[in-house]
Amino acid sequence: MPRSGRRGGVRRAHAAQRRNQRSDLAARVIAAVPMALLAIVLVALGGVVFALGMLIVGAICLREFFTMFERARPPIFAGLLAFVGLMLAAGLGSATTVLLALLIAVPVIFVLGMRQPGGVGAPGITVAVFGLVWIGLPLAHVVLLRDLVHGGGVLVIVLLATFASDTGAYLGGRAFGRRPLAPAISPNKTVEGFIFGVVAGTLAAWFAGLYDDWLTGPQALLLGVTVALVAPLGDLFESFMKRQAGVKDSGTVFGAHGGALDRLDGALFAIVVGYYVWQAIL
Repeated sequence: MPRSGRRGGVRRAHAAQRRNQRSDLAARVIAAVPMALLAIVLVALGGVVFALGMLIVGAICLREFFTMFERARPPIFAGLLAFVGLMLAAGLGSATTVLLALLIAVPVIFVLGMRQPGGVGAPGITVAVFGLVWIGLPLAHVVLLRDLVHGGGVLVIVLLATFASDTGAYLGGRAFGRRPLAPAISPNKTVEGFIFGVVAGTLAAWFAGLYDDWLTGPQALLLGVTVALVAPLGDLFESFMKRQAGVKDSGTVFGAHGGALDRLDGALFAIVVGYYVWQAIL
């Protein structure tokens, strides 16, 4: 092939790659913006509406997780019932109450699982309990955080920092990514992207703090950097779980953009950390 033909082919390939990247970024934004707006509305409303919203989100995420590992035959009803109990404990008590409810939920899942038609084995019980810890516990902390002083504002900042971290990691990795971060789990994630994500998430929290008279600059930076460091771990963890389950997406709630867990993976870790950081600040 003539040299000019090869150069033309390379240019077309690069152009196609750039179009795919822009399309991927647009898809991320299209999926994220409605969720962000809904989250802000729910946080602002609070009360029963907020609690019901978290229950629905949690039920969808747990259902996706149980479906991912359906071969283990997890007791779905028992897992969802335990999640409702966990959320009630969060609404009525403290973090200690939530942990106590979690301890009670384990034998409840076991007993109800044994009554499931055909019974359930250790893998099914393990999946149900693990789903409660991984998904239910963070969502219970959403309720706990919302009830703290300025908790609604902190929750919005945590979600903003998580989104900024994810977007910064994506853009930074695309532009400068060279060294794989965790190739066995997620080959496309890079060390450079991780660094960009931490910087983006930290700056997002800091900028948000500039408009809140109840949050100092150092407090906003502390909140931002801890969230930005932890959120990518939540993303990696969900990628690991999907690899174990042999699936590409957690679900189809957002069609081609994946499931609810795919959108909330980083936030699940970030919310728990954000709660305890804010507790320490208070």
